[in-house]
Amino acid sequence: MKKTEEKNNNSRKYKHTTAAKEMLLQESMATYNAESFNKAILMMGMQQDSRFRSVKNDTDFIDIIREGIPKEAMSNLMDIAEISLQEMSDITHISDRTLRRYSSQDKLPQEQSERVVELAKLYTRGSDVLGGLANFKEWMDSRLIPLGNKKPKEFLDTSLGIDLLMKELGRIEQGIFA
Repeated sequence: MKKTEEKNNNSRKYKHTTAAKEMLLQESMATYNAESFNKAILMMGMQQDSRFRSVKNDTDFIDIIREGIPKEAMSNLMDIAEISLQEMSDITHISDRTLRRYSSQDKLPQEQSERVVELAKLYTRGSDVLGGLANFKEWMDSRLIPLGNKKPKEFLDTSLGIDLLMKELGRIEQGIFA
């Protein structure tokens, strides 16, 4: 009888601690996401834009992407990330000539807006994981065995490529260097 009571108490404690850990993890992720959204917005220099101030989750970013982000956001990101106009042209699949024609307040088409937001989120995550933007930029220009001896920058022209880099950063963060 006593063993059964002990087992039930331990089971309840385990369930309680597991639920508490899950709750803490969710709160931690929500805090991290809010911080990462703010950092991505800073990376694009859009912290003063009222549309960007209301971003709290990916759904909010989707709404902004659908409306189109100003070219100024892309220009700010290019400066911070040290991405050339030609590189951004290749990444966004718009000719450099067309990119030059946009004024800073012109809104980019949805596909290009999405790529710029993905890049801002990637550079934010990379900076956090690798201990600073300078370290991340160095990593982006290094040939990596897990990426087939290619530079991470070579994967920026597709959403799948950016997702692959995010996953690689996650492995690095977890201490898995495959």
